[in-house]
Order: sequence, then structure tokens, then C-alpha cells
Amino acid sequence: MSIIMQAVIVISAMIAVGFLIGYIAGLIWKDNRPIGVQGDYIASIISAVVMGLIDWFLIPAMGFGDAIRLIGVVLEPPATALIVLWIIRKAKE
Repeated sequence: MSIIMQAVIVISAMIAVGFLIGYIAGLIWKDNRPIGVQGDYIASIISAVVMGLIDWFLIPAMGFGDAIRLIGVVLEPPATALIVLWIIRKAKE
């Protein structure tokens, strides 16, 4: 599979993860949306896409195998998106 196709698949999956994390953040912090609903979704999508692409391409470059790459892509982008949203909320307090 070409690198472009891999990037498109990772970006598509991370957009879905970003939407899901934006929704979950609304459930966690119900009345605390300092940047609004759209801001939560945009921040979570951007952070998930960036971290997903970094994991997908950087982990193999560091010499790790496909299993570690898959674990990184599954676990890190959602965690990063939640951390970014938490930092935004703490910064706005």
C-alpha cells in the first residue's frame, strides 16, 4: 500500500477518533466548554490527526515493529486529544 493511501486511511480514522473524543469530552465536562462545542471537536480532531500521523510514520522509523505502531496509533491519539482538551479547560479557568 502506498504511503499516500496509508496517510489517507490514518487521517480518516483519526478524524473519527477526534469526533468521538470531542463527544466524550462533552460528557466528561458537561458545563465547562470554554471554546464551545465546535472548538472541542476541532481541537480533538487536530490533536488526534497530528498524533496519529506521528505515531504511524515515526514509530517504524525508530525501529519498532508493526505491533508497537498499532498500539501507539490506537492508544495515543485519543489520550492526546483528551489531554489537549483538559489543558484548554485548565488554561481558561
